Amino acid sequence: MARIKPKQLLIQSKTKKSPTRISYSTIVTWNLIVVLVVLSSYATYRHWHYRPILETEMDLPRTEHVGRSDDFTKTSRPSYAVMDTGKGSITIEIYKEASADVVDRFVSLCKRNHFKGMPFRHVIKNFVIQGGDFDFNGAAQEWILKAKASGENALSPKHEAFMIGTTKNPNNKGFDLFITTAPIPDLNDKLIVFGQVINGQDIVQEIEEVDTDEHYQPKTPIGIINITLKQEI
Repeated sequence: MARIKPKQLLIQSKTKKSPTRISYSTIVTWNLIVVLVVLSSYATYRHWHYRPILETEMDLPRTEHVGRSDDFTKTSRPSYAVMDTGKGSITIEIYKEASADVVDRFVSLCKRNHFKGMPFRHVIKNFVIQGGDFDFNGAAQEWILKAKASGENALSPKHEAFMIGTTKNPNNKGFDLFITTAPIPDLNDKLIVFGQVINGQDIVQEIEEVDTDEHYQPKTPIGIINITLKQEI
């Protein structure tokens, strides 16, 4: 084999490329990227691992409870109220589309037994039965005169007999109940209707027939024993 001369070796060594060196900035950059990825993964793990514990301790709502609408409130209200009276039971359907303030207040008072032992203060034949917290003497005669004068007016479903409502006066701090015993054309001007008697109309009529004095107050006391709320009947 022919020997390579020293001069040729020198020429070949010059033509060989030296290995590429990685710069210091590149190394630092990649190290930072690795650290950020690790920290991000760890933070994500802690979030999902401890979330159920935090929700329990802080009583936070879970995802499935977020976004409840007013429909939930409507469906959670009782659908019926059973009014036990001295003459028998009257079943009332509570209108879910009625005034929310009135319905919620009525339900709250029923739960607190507010109506327990409450008398029917006024009984006006072919008009209304009234029980509750307010006097009705002067208004009773005014209502009767208006009802007779406008008896030929067109009636809507809310003017029918056996509707249940309360007065519209916003200054009243109590709560009175009215059960109509006949169609009343100007009912919407006086009451906020929030329900209807669906069973026990005969009991309403029996109460309507009690003897009253000149102020439409029953001569023999008769009243509400209690009101029980029900979701189904």
